[in-house]
Order: sequence, then structure tokens, then C-alpha cells
Amino acid sequence: MALLKCENLTLGYDGVEILSGLSFEIEKGDYLCIVGENGSGKTTLMKTILGLRAPREGSVTFGEGLKKTDVGYLPQQSDFQRDFPASVREIVLSGCQNRMGLRPFYGKKEKALALENIEKMRLSDLKARSYRELSGGQQQRVLLARALCAAREILLLDEPVAGLDPRVTEEMYSIIDELNKRDKMTIIMISHDIRAALRYSNKILHIGSEVFFGTTEEYLESREMNTLGGHGNG
Repeated sequence: MALLKCENLTLGYDGVEILSGLSFEIEKGDYLCIVGENGSGKTTLMKTILGLRAPREGSVTFGEGLKKTDVGYLPQQSDFQRDFPASVREIVLSGCQNRMGLRPFYGKKEKALALENIEKMRLSDLKARSYRELSGGQQQRVLLARALCAAREILLLDEPVAGLDPRVTEEMYSIIDELNKRDKMTIIMISHDIRAALRYSNKILHIGSEVFFGTTEEYLESREMNTLGGHGNG
């Protein structure tokens, strides 16, 4: 059974339909990039997968005993969030909340998991620092470590390199690719960076006037890719 199955989804908000008839499946270990124009429904789709927004029609189903609360999520960051006055360790640890059941305090397992993900994101020397004092790239790694504390098998990333300089962007892509290849984490990432999507993902979902879902190789041959001119930001 697929790890994630979306069937005949119709999405919209405020009474406006923005996408209809969308169906696709994700297998364990996939790296899916969702591309398309602004306003095409990419973030709405991600929020629907997470259960934060109900579909107007259709269904989202998880396989292998997964629940929506087992999915790690890295949303786009707001200016308010960038100034959040908590330590790196506190923010990463907060990603364990869904694992705690009715317990009011973090236990040894949650603290160990948070430390493991802090180390994985190369943040060990910053764990006591205030989040608001960090660079944009460091903040994104903190939020990715937090998302990893929630993720059992799937990680959803909404424009994870937005606003980062080229060097930090490449570092972030490398970390995400490592999570997919080494740790077997299933990745679903919204991206405007077509080059990166083609370089790292094995599947593409293009949302536009027409919808494409298939392998990266199939996408290279598709009309959607030709419309974008084969390169550049979408």
C-alpha cells in the first residue's frame, strides 16, 4: 500500500475552488517536488495532507499505520516567527509534543530525540542560543530539526530555502537529500526552483492549468516542462 494516497481531491477556500480532480500516490522513500505558479494550490494541498484544511471533495489516506500527527512539517516562516525568543533546544524539543500522549512533561526519549536531531542538523554548538539571534540558514535548520522530531516517515517542506543565499541554499538541499537517501525519510517539498527539483527528486507534481504527476524523467519530456523553458524558477 502507498505511504500516502490522494484521490480525486478538490481544494479551495473562502468559497473559491482552486484545484479539482487531483490524484497521486507516494511510496516509502520517495522525494516528491511540488512545483507550479503562485496561487495554484501548492500550499493548500500541503495543508490538506496535514489535515489543517479539509478538502472540498476527495480523500487523503495514509498507509502503514501512519497518522497525520506522524508527519513532520516545515512551513514558510513569518517575520514574527523569526524573532521568537526561545532557545534552539526548546524549539526543537517542541516538535516532540505529538509523541507524548497525555504526559505533561518531556521524557528521556523526547530529549534524546531532540538532541539527535540537533546533532543531525549540525547545531550542537548552538543549542543553548536564542533562536532570534541566529542567521536565516541556522533558523531553517532549527525548524527542520523540530519537524524531524515529529516525523516518523514523511517530511513536508514548504519552500524550505526561501530567502536564503545561494551557499546556504545548497547546504539546505544537501541536508534534505541526505535525510532522504541516508535516513530513508520520504520527502514532499514545495519548490520554485525547477533546477533543484530535477536534481534531487524522483517524482514531480506540477500544478497549473494542467496537472502533471510522474517521475522526474517523465516530467522532463512533458509539456509542462517545455512551457517552463526547461530551466529557471517557476
